[in-house]
Formats: sequence, C-alpha cells, structure tokens
Amino acid sequence: MAIIGVLGAGMMGSAICVPLADRGHDVRLVGTHLEGEIVGRLRSRGPHPGLHVTLPESVKVFPVHEIHAALANNDMFILGVSSAGVDWACERLRHYVEADRPLLMITKGLLWEGGRLQAIPDVVHARLGADAPPPAAIAGPCIAGELARRVASCVVLAGRDRALCDRLADMLRTDYYQVWTTDDVIGACACAALKNGYAMAYGFAGGLHERAGGEPGTVAMHNLESALFTQSVLEMQRIAVALGGRAETVVGLAGIGDLDVTNNGNRTGRFGYLLGLGLSVDEAVARMQGATLECIEIVRVMREAGLNVEMPLMDHMAEVVLDGAPVKPPIARFFG
Repeated sequence: MAIIGVLGAGMMGSAICVPLADRGHDVRLVGTHLEGEIVGRLRSRGPHPGLHVTLPESVKVFPVHEIHAALANNDMFILGVSSAGVDWACERLRHYVEADRPLLMITKGLLWEGGRLQAIPDVVHARLGADAPPPAAIAGPCIAGELARRVASCVVLAGRDRALCDRLADMLRTDYYQVWTTDDVIGACACAALKNGYAMAYGFAGGLHERAGGEPGTVAMHNLESALFTQSVLEMQRIAVALGGRAETVVGLAGIGDLDVTNNGNRTGRFGYLLGLGLSVDEAVARMQGATLECIEIVRVMREAGLNVEMPLMDHMAEVVLDGAPVKPPIARFFG
C-alpha cells in the first residue's frame, strides 16, 4: 500500500479519501488556508460539514501549516482544490512531486492561458516543471456525496502517460469505485468544463415549461430537454476535436456520463431553470444565494476563444448570460 497525500479538504478532496482508505492506503488529507473549519471538524472526528459523512478513522487530517509533515514522504499526491487555487497549490506541491511521486488531479477542465484554451493538467505540469511527471486527472460522473457514502461510481482517469494512468487506476479501484483510463487529456478536460455550461441549457426547458403555465409531470418539455441534451453532446464533440481531443471521449464517462449527472441535481441546472422562467441573469444569480456558477465563466471563455466551430446552443447561452437576451433555444439550427 502507498502513502497518499490529498491537498484540499473540500467535498471531492475529502470524498476521494474514502476509497483510498478502503484500499488500505495511508491517507493524509491537508486542508487549504480557506478550510480551517473543515480541518477542525475532521480532526475532532466530526462529520464533514459539506458531505455530512464521517471519514474513515485511518485518514489523517492536517492543517495547511503542517503540510510538510503530511507530504514529505508520500508516494503519490492528489490535488483537490478549485481551478482558482491551482497556482497556490502548485507552489506548494512543486517541492514534492517527482518522477516516482506522481500527481493525480481531481481538479480538471480548461483554463484560458497564453491566449488559448489549455487543459488544466497541462497547465499544472508546466507550473511544476519538466522533472515532474505529467499529471493525470479524474473525470466522469462522480458526485462527492455519493462517493463518500460508497455508492457505486464509475470514472475515467486521463493522462498523457498511459502506463502511469493504469498504475494509478489500480491504486484507486474498489468494489464500488471503478476506474478506466484514457490518454485523451484534452477531450476529458474539455468535457469537464463544457458540461457545466450545457447543464445550464438543459435547465432552460423546465423553466420555459413553468413559465408557460405548466406543472412538473409526464407531459412537460421533455422533448425539448432531449433535443438540448443531444445538441449539447454534438457541440461538445465539435469543440473537443477543435481543441485537439477526440470525439469518442465525449460519448463516454467523461462526456455524456458527466453531463447526465450534472443535469440531474446540480446548481447549474437550477440556474438555467431560473433563466428559463424569465428572470434576468442578476435576478437568477441572487436566487442562487452565492452558489458557484462555473457555467457563466465557461460560456464567457468559449466566446473569447473564437473557435471556428458551429455551436448554436453555446452561442445562444452566451447571448442569454452575457448579453441579456431571453431564453429561446434556436432548435431550427440544431443538428446541422
């Protein structure tokens, strides 16, 4: 078994500790400078305030000022901070990540870097330096609260070193947490970012239905939801290929799988629903009561990227959240 350090005690950073501990690894969870309250609760063996689950007793929890004691002798590291915390995390991890001490990332997606969209693992690799192995990233449909409760979950591990990915996947698997591998880092990270935007579009249908006087039921706007879902997958494929990824990645766990789980019970869909009701962006944001809305940022970045890709649904989302246009999905332009 291995000594594994996890940097980031948020929802998924803490949840991944459960299968790691069940595999018998020595797990060391380090909270960031923003997670003092979480660290305090976990160190006193209370439930995680977001997950409402008590972590296995074998998981050792450290505040950020004890990071060296937690990570100095590790065999492997897992990065579980948000994309906004990547630079901060890289400054701390670059002293530890080495050729035989690889990095696995829960953090994934796309960053606007150097005037172009880049996969977050590639950005992290550049920050860590050439001596560090290329990081791998976990993608696919995995809700932290379900993983922490040992609900059956299937994910894909994306990395440029396929042999390393296979080795890391073997270290992660349990009977309830199954892991496959791919070398399509760009495709997997494109899916991780784009599904947040397209889940907003999926939510439009519910809001439009209620705005028209309808109530939840069998006869609603499920036909429109299906069209929005299908067009989302088509556009995700086009964008992934334009960035250098593979279309088939989008029809696997990293794409369709993650989009489906995001559509079913995510804050992004709720935001889209409010826009479909006719609320302005500011009114909808206020109703979300401070929830993080990655969908707005990915739509903004996709407009700035200026990709030569036919994506009428993404364009419409930009018109709605950036320009204040009303929700009216351009279905006549779909599936071209």
